[in-house]
Amino acid sequence: MPGGAYDIRSVLTVDDRKDDEAGSYNFVAVSMSQATLAQLIYGWLTPFTEITSMQETTGGYSNDDYIRMNQFYMETSQNNAVYQALTLAGEEVSLDYMGVYVLNVNEDSTFKGILQLADTVTGVNGRTFESSADLIDYVSSLSLGEQVTVQYISDDEVKEATGTIIKLSNGKNGIGIGLVDHTEVRTDKDIVFSTDGVGGPSAGLMFTLDIYDQLTDEDLRKGRVIAGTGTIEQDGSVGDIGGAALKVVAADQAGAEIFFVPDNPVEEAVLKADPEAKTNYEQAVAAAKEIGTKMKIVPVTNVQEAIDYLKQ
Repeated sequence: MPGGAYDIRSVLTVDDRKDDEAGSYNFVAVSMSQATLAQLIYGWLTPFTEITSMQETTGGYSNDDYIRMNQFYMETSQNNAVYQALTLAGEEVSLDYMGVYVLNVNEDSTFKGILQLADTVTGVNGRTFESSADLIDYVSSLSLGEQVTVQYISDDEVKEATGTIIKLSNGKNGIGIGLVDHTEVRTDKDIVFSTDGVGGPSAGLMFTLDIYDQLTDEDLRKGRVIAGTGTIEQDGSVGDIGGAALKVVAADQAGAEIFFVPDNPVEEAVLKADPEAKTNYEQAVAAAKEIGTKMKIVPVTNVQEAIDYLKQ
């Protein structure tokens, strides 16, 4: 169900400065809880309330592991946001790729029982990579059944494991792990996040906009309450998120005037499973129409589009 919209100034500081400009940038959350019978009945009868199984929500992981996974997503999101904001503001910054965090291992993966949650894969077949995309491209180029050796760090110990390439559910070849970039940002700017208890990658776009605005002389807010959602990638692209419709409702309830939302094509694999699947933007527009909000729904595919919109 809809959660809340949170002023980013409550969880982020830049060079320990107080941001007193009018208006706000807000990230939006979805509220989740393990339902009682009464809550299930309420959910069935209440618009913009989604009911899913624990398995669907957590992927079968324990609550502690699920929270930990989302903390990795948040860490990567924050690092990408800092890197993008400083780059766009013309500040010195570097983003060092350390490998990929292991988030899960498929049941049919030959690395099941070897690689664990929070391990960092640093190389494959002795090769190192500049990003997770490069790693995925290399692994997918290997032949089905081909032997592959993974270099990784587990509990601060450098290790190596050998398995074979399998066919993934998306039809590509791979080793069968879920992953997210493990990165470190280097900058002279003192950018501090206080996001204990908050996880996931969906605040990335809004973090980027807030940091960028504080680093430049431009007042992009212009007194407006601005909300939005979307991951932020190393190249500045804005990635899709879950719960777009619920976040529109939460932003509207918080009085937001603008809501940024990803506008990327639905992946072919998703359309194959659900021909009626909609983009995040389409979901957001439908929700906005249903609740009759005056809030402007703004589609974006990268952070520069959001900045350009705010400059208008």
